[in-house]
Amino acid sequence: MRSFILPVAVGLALATSSVAMAASSKMVDGTIKSIDMKTHSVTMADGTSYMAGKHVNLKRLKLGEKVAVTVGHKGKTLEALKIAPAKS
Repeated sequence: MRSFILPVAVGLALATSSVAMAASSKMVDGTIKSIDMKTHSVTMADGTSYMAGKHVNLKRLKLGEKVAVTVGHKGKTLEALKIAPAKS
């Protein structure tokens, strides 16, 4: 019985944390103004800066590119969880 309860409890904990993350993230569109590889951050044309998540590949982004950014909060910092080309 104990070997059944632990995996179920772990599964429920992971499921609720991913739902909480999805609920706290939002999608924003914008144009890239600058990319800082040292701080791993992106600044948009409207002046908003996002720290890029560790899985975001900044090397493939271009200045002036229109993108859709999935934004979440990491403490008080806005974090770009995903950056993809904006759909026309």
